Amino acid sequence: MNKSVRAILLILLGLAIAYAGFLLLTKPSNDRNWAEDQKILPYAEIDNDLITIYNIRNFTYETTDSYIPNYYDKTFDLNAIKSVDFILEPFSEFAGAAHTFLSFGFESDEYVSISVEIRKEKGEQFSALKGLFNQYEIMYVVADERDVIKLRSNYRKDNVYVYPAKTTKEKKQALFLDMIKKVNELQTNPKFYHTLTTTCTTEIVKHINTITPNKIPLSYKALLPGYSDELAFELNLIDTELPLEEARSIFLINDRAKQYADDPNFSKLIRLPN
Repeated sequence: MNKSVRAILLILLGLAIAYAGFLLLTKPSNDRNWAEDQKILPYAEIDNDLITIYNIRNFTYETTDSYIPNYYDKTFDLNAIKSVDFILEPFSEFAGAAHTFLSFGFESDEYVSISVEIRKEKGEQFSALKGLFNQYEIMYVVADERDVIKLRSNYRKDNVYVYPAKTTKEKKQALFLDMIKKVNELQTNPKFYHTLTTTCTTEIVKHINTITPNKIPLSYKALLPGYSDELAFELNLIDTELPLEEARSIFLINDRAKQYADDPNFSKLIRLPN
């Protein structure tokens, strides 16, 4: 090995050691000057099949940056769960950039969404580079669909796809419960976001693989969530017989979200009839 190659390897080793040391020295916290929309953490009480969720976010938006804060509490019966939807929001000209989250439907057309996001401090913006260096805590936002879907479709003007997931009732229940347990865990044990390993989509993958081990293999389509619907179709996780491109046009909900923006049955009406 010549001297120049050895020098480069030593430099890379030094950078790796410095990076690892930096990560070990930084600690996540729930005590920061949080942005208004992520100031309040949700939590839940689990009483057998009854799950009471506190601080479900349901903001009323005037613009993406102007809103009326509101939260409510609600009890859900695991026995009444009927659906899980995989929601995809591409937000960049770069095809791989997107946000994903899950929404759970219950009897009587009740829905609640769980969205894994960075927990922003006031004035903070997302940076994929900063996300490699323990600069953001992670947050499981538990929200009403009139908040998290309308924010994206009606105010950010991003395309929003609501794909019905194909799975059993028992696995829907297990997935919901597993995510709720993580909600509670983060209330007392904060965790850092990481651009590659702890993101909106990789966290969903972890929960699914907890329920069904190795269901979703390691794939760049999970690391680049703009391709995650392709991966879901390849794995037969979407409840449709349509090919991907046709399904995208069918499950794009923006027009319906605008039409029914103020309807109390918003969640039911943005979905296709069964």
